Amino acid sequence: MPTPPRKPAARTENLNVLELVPLITPRLLKAELALTPKATQTVIRSRQAARDILSGRDKRLLVVVGPCSIHDPAAALEYARRLKSLRDELEDQLLILMRVYFEKPRTTTGWKGLIYDPHMDGSADIACGLRAARKLLLEINSLGVPTGTEMLDPIVPQYTADLVSWVAIGARTTESQTHRQMASGLSMPIGFKNRTDGNIQVAVDAMESARHPHSFLGIDDEGRIAIVRTSGNNCGHLILRGSRTRPNYDPDSVADAGARMTAMGLHPSIMVDCSHGNAGKKCQAEETVWYDVLLQRAHGTESMIGMLVESNLVEGSQPIPKDLSALRYGVSVTDECVGWETTERMLRHAADVMKKTAR
Repeated sequence: MPTPPRKPAARTENLNVLELVPLITPRLLKAELALTPKATQTVIRSRQAARDILSGRDKRLLVVVGPCSIHDPAAALEYARRLKSLRDELEDQLLILMRVYFEKPRTTTGWKGLIYDPHMDGSADIACGLRAARKLLLEINSLGVPTGTEMLDPIVPQYTADLVSWVAIGARTTESQTHRQMASGLSMPIGFKNRTDGNIQVAVDAMESARHPHSFLGIDDEGRIAIVRTSGNNCGHLILRGSRTRPNYDPDSVADAGARMTAMGLHPSIMVDCSHGNAGKKCQAEETVWYDVLLQRAHGTESMIGMLVESNLVEGSQPIPKDLSALRYGVSVTDECVGWETTERMLRHAADVMKKTAR
């Protein structure tokens, strides 16, 4: 009697996975777009300078300024060239890093950033996005302009972190164990933002967690799954970014944040995000926040070590059109940004305040 055919086993995995696409390994991409001597020098010097500011050894102001997100590498490179001249002129008072954000966290849906959708058409050509991101970081650092970014996906740092001098952990991920573990192994200073509901303690807890050793799953330079064991990152600081309902850069909020950090044995180093909840997501309000924070620093609040500013070549923002040829050059496609003229005015004013404060 013939054996009845077996029924195929029911699948229990990858039921919602359409495709698994192999990527270039971190080692190969870093060999293809290798660090130049100039870029290496830029990263090493700016990381150390940022550490010195956080510890209080360097009394300059740490400023991370640039587009809300990068969607046009050509415009970003033009911004970097402009910033280079201003950075060199004001370096005695300000340590200026360019904000170069490739990953955008989303509450629901939307464009996720250059790495995930470089063509801005939903094609999600991540291989192209990783290459474009690394190439731009390399070009900017080779100009002598250090970069700062938000680390969102824990795999991405293997491809880009050697070209980054400062990192933010965002308001939506500060409470995430995955991101606290990742932060513990990163090689640069890290700012932790308060939560979108305004909770500061979560960010302080994240700093404490990240300065301890961790073991977790990740990938190595060959793209293999590995156990990542870290020594901890002692160079963390707090970023006050406001909440959905109110700003939190006022003196009372700053004092409360400093007290929370001190209570946990952390050096009180605080940066203010001049956009997001502190500006009500209106770019015109960023300058108001900027001047207020400078006033606090001038009046002796030394825990106020820096500011984060969303700035672009042209003020405002624009939606992503179906016809990408209609995109306006140098205008943000995510949050509103102040324009270059305002940026230059703000930075020059800050340098003047810092110069007077040092006397």
